[in-house]
Amino acid sequence: MSILIMIIVGFIVGLIARAVLPGEQKMGFILTTLLGIAGALVAGFAGQQMGWYAPGEPAGWIASVIGAIILLVVVGLLRRAG
Repeated sequence: MSILIMIIVGFIVGLIARAVLPGEQKMGFILTTLLGIAGALVAGFAGQQMGWYAPGEPAGWIASVIGAIILLVVVGLLRRAG
């Protein structure tokens, strides 16, 4: 059940990140979900390194969205360079 919840939360986080970031991001349902999940993982890892989260503690909603936005910016830069 936790995997299903992670997928749903990842999709919501990905949608929020895409809505907040200006411009058009061309990605479908699966990439949006993966973006949200990866954003949450990035935020959790960065938060643990900075002492905000204990090991095994998930990142919050805002941190997950910020992590997803950072990933969107990085992917946008890589697409332009390639």
